[in-house]
Amino acid sequence: MYSREIDGRALTITTSGWTYYNQHMLFDHETESFWFHMEGTNDLTCVAGHYAGRKLRGVPSHYGPWHVWVAEHPDSKILKSQQR
Repeated sequence: MYSREIDGRALTITTSGWTYYNQHMLFDHETESFWFHMEGTNDLTCVAGHYAGRKLRGVPSHYGPWHVWVAEHPDSKILKSQQR
């Protein structure tokens, strides 16, 4: 997971549909820059566009099963879509 803020600006980041070294690249709509996670770093690096060479910092995250999370954080809530 990465911060989407750079120079006091929040970027809207999405998948680009492109790959770089067989990994998906991300794209920001504001500057049309391409972002990639370089191996050995925690950050997302801009490889082409306005912010070329700049980085979005990685932020701590956790991936695991819901039952483990809710056992440790019992006040957690989830959004659930309505069934049609």
